[in-house]
Amino acid sequence: MSTQRTEPGLADRVHGGWLGRIAGNMLGKPVEQGEVWTRDRIDRYLRRAAALPLTDYLPEPADPDEAAVLRPEWRQCVRGRIQGSCRDDDVDYAILGLHLLETHGFGFSTEQVGDLWLLRLPYLQTFTAERAAYRNLANGMKPPLTATYDNPYQEWIGALIRADVYGWTCPGDPVRAAGLARRDAVLSHTGNGVYGAMWAAALISAAFTAPGVREALDTALTVVPASSRLARTVRRVTSLHEARLPWEETLTTLSAETAGLGWIHTVPNAAVLTAGLLYGDGDFTRTIALTVRGGLDTDSNGATAGSVAGVLTGAESIPARWRDPLQDTVRSAVFGFDGVRISALAERTLRLATSGT
Repeated sequence: MSTQRTEPGLADRVHGGWLGRIAGNMLGKPVEQGEVWTRDRIDRYLRRAAALPLTDYLPEPADPDEAAVLRPEWRQCVRGRIQGSCRDDDVDYAILGLHLLETHGFGFSTEQVGDLWLLRLPYLQTFTAERAAYRNLANGMKPPLTATYDNPYQEWIGALIRADVYGWTCPGDPVRAAGLARRDAVLSHTGNGVYGAMWAAALISAAFTAPGVREALDTALTVVPASSRLARTVRRVTSLHEARLPWEETLTTLSAETAGLGWIHTVPNAAVLTAGLLYGDGDFTRTIALTVRGGLDTDSNGATAGSVAGVLTGAESIPARWRDPLQDTVRSAVFGFDGVRISALAERTLRLATSGT
């Protein structure tokens, strides 16, 4: 058992992970459509609204034409209008993962993950690889066939966004966190899709004990194959950051090197996320702002960056402008969880983290 589980500040850091995930998700949600909302377009939007540097939730659009291409939920996600969190799959899966561990324990099987999806998650609130796997489950298939049959999204980002709860419940134990994330991920993903989930879970777990974000990233890389494209891409970002290349140039370089994979693939999004974490350097606001400004799957990347930064800083150190509008409330499509308190989710997660079983 990790000694981190008995640390007095653990409750605050687990709570910080939940708050960070939800706040980062809300920040990125209005501009979540990578082929439309490029990095340049996001910054033009912010510049028109006099919101650069970005230090709060997105402002309302200054141009009515921009409003037409924002996500339909933007009115519930921009500053001054937020009253609790919006429903989103990036948060639904964290809730579902918590319910999985409470129901089946840390020894859960991949089949049990699928059973819980069918029982608790509406089909129309699943997307890409998760929807393909859900359909395969409903047709009677078993893992790992659920991940490979008629599923062109096997390396997309869906498994990565499901990984946080395994990091939160295994503080300071990244190998265990990665193993749990893998068992979940293979229901719907293969290759870099699975490695992304393992890496994210290990990263969040390592954030509880690492002295800083770079050390957490280095630790997280140890749980995935060094020759994988995911690992090579993350190392590439860290080397450019180490060489003191500006954030914009780092992302331009990685965008060219990952061209053709698409805006929801795990690898280019891991590059944006890694850059946001490194150039954010432990500062919560800067981390989620840079990550969302990096484009691609903005709400998913913002959520994971917020989770890591929230664990590093703890809930009490997250600025009130991010915390207060959430009103300690989550909207969720997971049956039985709509309207649950964020603090209650954190307390339940802490119980699992301290029990270790």
